[in-house]
Amino acid sequence: MTVTTPRPTPAAAAPPLLRRLQEALPERGQARGEEFDRLAAAHDASHFLLVPSAVVAPRTAEEVARLLRATAVAGTPLTFRSGGTSLSGQAVTDGVLADVRRHFRGIEVLDGGERVRVQPGATVRQLNARLAAYGRKFGPDPASEAACTIGGVVANNSSGMACGTVENSYRTLESVVAVLASGTVIDTGAPDADELLRNREPDLYAGLIRLRDRVRDNPSSTAKIAQQFAMKNTMGYGLNSFTDHTSPVDILTHLIVGSEGTLAFVASATFRTIPLRRKASSGLLIFDDLYAANRVLPELVATGASTLELMDATSLRVGQSFPDCPAPIAALDVNRQAALLVEYQATDDEGLAELVAGAEPVLRGLPVRQPVTLSGDPSARGKLWKLRKGLYTSVAGARPSGTTALLEDVVVPVATLADTCAELARLFDEYAYRDSVIFGHAKDGNIHFMLTDRFESSDQLARYSDFTEDLVELILANDGSLKAEHGTGRVMAPYVRRQFGDELYAVMCEVKALFDPAGLLNPGVVITDDDQAHLRHIKLAPTVEPEVDRCVECGYCEPVCPSRDLTLTPRQRIAVRREIRAAELAGDHERAERLEQAYGYAGIETCAVDGMCQTACPVLINTGDLVRRLRRENLPKVAGAAWTTAAGHWSAATRAGSLGLSLADHVPGPLVGPVSKINSAARRVVGAEQLPLWSPELPGGGRSRRRDRPALAGARGADETAPDAVYLPACVNAMFGPAEGPGVQIGFEQLCERAGIVLDVPAEIDSLCCGTPWSSKGVADGYARMRQRVLPILRRATRDGALPLVCDASSCTEGLIKMLSSADGPAIRVIDIVTFVAERIVPSLGDHRRIASITLHPTCSSTQLGIDDDLRTVAGAVAERVDVPASWGCCAFAGDRGMLHPELTAAATAAEAAEVTALGGAAHASCNRTCELGMTRATGQTYRHVVELLAEVTAPDPGHA
Repeated sequence: MTVTTPRPTPAAAAPPLLRRLQEALPERGQARGEEFDRLAAAHDASHFLLVPSAVVAPRTAEEVARLLRATAVAGTPLTFRSGGTSLSGQAVTDGVLADVRRHFRGIEVLDGGERVRVQPGATVRQLNARLAAYGRKFGPDPASEAACTIGGVVANNSSGMACGTVENSYRTLESVVAVLASGTVIDTGAPDADELLRNREPDLYAGLIRLRDRVRDNPSSTAKIAQQFAMKNTMGYGLNSFTDHTSPVDILTHLIVGSEGTLAFVASATFRTIPLRRKASSGLLIFDDLYAANRVLPELVATGASTLELMDATSLRVGQSFPDCPAPIAALDVNRQAALLVEYQATDDEGLAELVAGAEPVLRGLPVRQPVTLSGDPSARGKLWKLRKGLYTSVAGARPSGTTALLEDVVVPVATLADTCAELARLFDEYAYRDSVIFGHAKDGNIHFMLTDRFESSDQLARYSDFTEDLVELILANDGSLKAEHGTGRVMAPYVRRQFGDELYAVMCEVKALFDPAGLLNPGVVITDDDQAHLRHIKLAPTVEPEVDRCVECGYCEPVCPSRDLTLTPRQRIAVRREIRAAELAGDHERAERLEQAYGYAGIETCAVDGMCQTACPVLINTGDLVRRLRRENLPKVAGAAWTTAAGHWSAATRAGSLGLSLADHVPGPLVGPVSKINSAARRVVGAEQLPLWSPELPGGGRSRRRDRPALAGARGADETAPDAVYLPACVNAMFGPAEGPGVQIGFEQLCERAGIVLDVPAEIDSLCCGTPWSSKGVADGYARMRQRVLPILRRATRDGALPLVCDASSCTEGLIKMLSSADGPAIRVIDIVTFVAERIVPSLGDHRRIASITLHPTCSSTQLGIDDDLRTVAGAVAERVDVPASWGCCAFAGDRGMLHPELTAAATAAEAAEVTALGGAAHASCNRTCELGMTRATGQTYRHVVELLAEVTAPDPGHA
């Protein structure tokens, strides 16, 4: 074995090429050649790593056309990438890498939801969120729906758990707007599309007719195509296009599906949607072993099950480590058992009941270890699906530090799946791949399995090479396909000829030559002359730190990251940490230092540390925790001392901040410009990370949180010894005054007074804080000082936890929970004001005035606290209609982060702000003061706390809260 996989050298694009790219994409930042940018973009979810020579971000199909011409003139390969969740190495390159996620996110619902036109950067989850209102959904249903994009779905002919080969990308696609290698842009859905193709691309047009006839006139070819594409199959090009379609433009449309960016760029695609099967019933069938589970598949498929998801013993052991592991799995003493997750789906209750009734005789007769129980309960079903969807990343995340995870994807006829799995398990033993996991879509005969190894020595690569040869032999001997749904990529390109034979492989080579005569579109993917391509450029993962080492770079975190369109995503923050460590291990300390310097702004300063990445991460990595630690390690001593001092004098510090905002709020109009210039100049001297940027839309300062009465008695009288709850108003409301009216504190107190609820506000309230400002900045000493002050006061106020503690800012509620979680003594229950009001006040309101509509902004903290339903409940008591923008996300104001780096908030809120404008709304609300500030800045609409608005609409006098 002579193949080696050294870490790629990051060669930059030559200056002439970079100039051509910048001319083709003239907006600033669209074409970048800096080492830091190229290394950050190099990593995707696959186990391959190539460093691009340049990274570009085109905005339109016309810009893509110019980009194609520019790279063709330079003779430089071009690869398109959107979500970067592909696992087979089809979205990595040492040429030019085009990020088509950032500017291609449009979704246009057509014909009442029956059809949809969507751009490649939109995720499947975003698309389904738009379609749900119409009772429709997207056909493909990949497990990575939260992060995978439509561009990747088309490029890989994605299917998933329920869609099979009937509702996949190929079957539901109607037309595309494609940019061909020549730069020709063609809408294949146009009435004259076929004629336009013939006129603009005569050689391609004639070539497609010639290949169509060549395939159709060869009985052996048509038989092979029918056999191969009767099952899930993403190996090679979709030659069924020649047998399923006649016109060249329709053949072109469907050849592009599954072509992995090697034939054309898809600027948008139009699909037929399918009915949303809202009714479902799921169950877990546990068998003695994998063979027993597979043996019953034919009879289960016959019951009409929508999904049959297979999980082997290793999968079940992994599932037992999940915090909300389903009870049947948690109770197992796992040895050789295997399970099938079965689900029946229908559009209505009657249809579901009919399916379940028909399946029950079969289910009762299965050789299962536990009685079969089907459940429609969303919570129970959610736990089962969370387990199944998180398997790959959870197993990969638990791999030994420094190893690489390889996920493979094969399919065989269902009747041969049991024997295939048994033989596959034997190969794992023969090649000593310990703890390999088998799971997948058993209904389709499609299984996934994962290997972990270092893949760096000649022995390790030889073992992997020999295993792959035996795997290929096993699958093809069972009339299967070496790739079912993850795409051919680099991992299986050397085996396309073996699977399809010389004649059909020759047709595929001609397809590539027709579309891409220069061979510059994503070369080495799908078609290759290198029989060892799958052994080259394997990604190596140096040991760095816990968050980094667990990451499998799946990219699930990216759609929820507020800095994704400005600097780095969580995946990229981790990837660059790995690159820095790799440079250090290689002795290239100069390169490591360069990357560290660039990482300061991109990786640390512009991270909102909001923790939203953890909500999307299957292995629960909170990249914010990593950034907090890095901030602590890099904290200037002066800044650390100042913040620690402030912790000991917080009352004075908040008063000073409030006074400063009040003074700024009264700056005369003519002086606003000079004041802003002075502020900006000072930031250049002191540093943008230390001095906030004032802007005119910021409110004046707030008022003291202290109350003369320690209790608010309401209808129960003035018994101050019997409060119902301890109320801890957030200090952000004392720092930043309300936008309108008296603010959330007074509004909440008045709501409680009307409801007869007694609140106790600690006398020391003005000196108390949840600690978030210090934890987010990495000021450990300041956080410790505040915690030492807060804990005894809260112990005393809550009677050692006998009373609940209520806070009126979701981020502060989250901060208090974290602060108190490690405290000694009885637990103190912390409740966000939104939940308290939803549970204790809204049910007792009775008839009251409501405004017409409210546009609601959930926060990262409300999401992590799990109170978004309560937020909607309170909003529903305020307004007749509640709108939550589908594109909502963390606003990245993050305490003072939005004032330190306003460009971060601008980037994070751009999509939501546009949607808010379209929605309108009589009022706009959130549940955290700084988030309200961020959204007010982004949208120009006044955002207020939802509880403040509730107090206003339910006041006895509508004009006064």
